[in-house]
Amino acid sequence: MRNGTARPIQWMNSVNCGSTFGGYLIRTAGRTVLVDAGIGTASTDHWSGGRLPDSLRQLVVEFGDVTDVVFTHLHFDHVGWATQQGKVMFANATYRVHADDWKHFVTSPSAVPGAVRKLSPLEPQLETFSSEDEIIPGVLARPAPGHTPGSTVFLVADGRERALLMGDVVHAVAELTDPEWHGLYDLDPKAARLVRDRLVNEAAGAGDLIAAAHFPGLGFGRLVISAGRRSFTFV
Repeated sequence: MRNGTARPIQWMNSVNCGSTFGGYLIRTAGRTVLVDAGIGTASTDHWSGGRLPDSLRQLVVEFGDVTDVVFTHLHFDHVGWATQQGKVMFANATYRVHADDWKHFVTSPSAVPGAVRKLSPLEPQLETFSSEDEIIPGVLARPAPGHTPGSTVFLVADGRERALLMGDVVHAVAELTDPEWHGLYDLDPKAARLVRDRLVNEAAGAGDLIAAAHFPGLGFGRLVISAGRRSFTFV
């Protein structure tokens, strides 16, 4: 894991593909794993995509080197580089996502047409999961429904330290430090808050590193609860 010069877990690196959008690269057990695929090439007046290929090359990784792409959920800003104009970008990878998100976004009668066009080409390379499972050695998928039906947190461990990749279970640091804060785009706000509070308390108790997809610089930090108050410090 790397954020700037801090490298508490050597084989994980943040992959920056825009100002507050991106993913994380994990090297473990001979695998090269991308957690979330950013926003793709899309740009607006407020943010710009297109940088993930260069970020990967800085880590000496090409698209064809990635063996696994795992999604915290299937909102557009997490799947942008999964396909481009119908072409599967990580041709040698297995794509993994919670079955409830695949159903919600792709196969249900109310699926979003844009998501169907974007994600349907992945189906020949797709594997879904539906419960807590070590989907890759050292990478545990923990379902965390609320933000989306299949929202997932990935727990990464190297034997010395653990990190929680929270996806959009948390959008901003304030949601970690003040339980009254919550995101605007949670499909089920009540469920999202319950799962967030559970994970926050667990991470604080264990001293786990925490990272989320929209944290500044995709940084990692630790949460401490003292005298009932929460504080978060980037490492």
